[in-house]
Amino acid sequence: MNKIKCIIVDDEPLAISLLEHYVEKIPFLELVFSTENPIQALEYLQKNDSDLIFLDIQMPELSGINFMKIVGADQKYILTTAYSEYALEGYEHNVVDYLLKPISFDRFQKSILKVQERFSFPQEENTHFFVKSSGQRYRIAFNEILYIESIKDYVNIRTEKEEYIVLDTLKSMEIQLSEKFVRIHKSFIVNLDKIKSIGVKKVIFPEFEIPIGDSYRTNLLDRLK
Repeated sequence: MNKIKCIIVDDEPLAISLLEHYVEKIPFLELVFSTENPIQALEYLQKNDSDLIFLDIQMPELSGINFMKIVGADQKYILTTAYSEYALEGYEHNVVDYLLKPISFDRFQKSILKVQERFSFPQEENTHFFVKSSGQRYRIAFNEILYIESIKDYVNIRTEKEEYIVLDTLKSMEIQLSEKFVRIHKSFIVNLDKIKSIGVKKVIFPEFEIPIGDSYRTNLLDRLK
């Protein structure tokens, strides 16, 4: 599968850690380098390829604006900063989006959708993803998932054999899953391939039922067509 190679350049360790966590959630992103020092990033780019740079604008050794002037338009950028007044100047360069700190995952996802539109190579469909549950990382195949349920700050991923409680959101799950999945309720995403039948207000699986939210019914029926 073709992946978008990205690097993170930010003088704040916590900001780097957050972006690394977000990148890890997106199957078609591959983090190849991260650093607090923009000079190190320049040295890395002299010898290595990258498609996308998450770049802090205000850094002591070299500003993000000057960094882009040195690297040039071969790279695509998502700018990050705590100061909104830098946005206009940043957009004069080859910038996909601008993220104002603190960055939420929802806002990060919107930026990544813009990134997808900018790249011409086709994205192949994933067959699995990795989740962290009970202190361990698990590889879960999409075709094993029955449904995913939101439980406050967690999601319960129900497969044919097991359940995994993961610190995540349904919105995050939606961007990682394949097209065979659809949200049918504010608290549920289901695997269309596993549905036995559909009632007036519920989706029926062989051993259980899940309610259909009124605002999600039309989308579900469209997807079934």
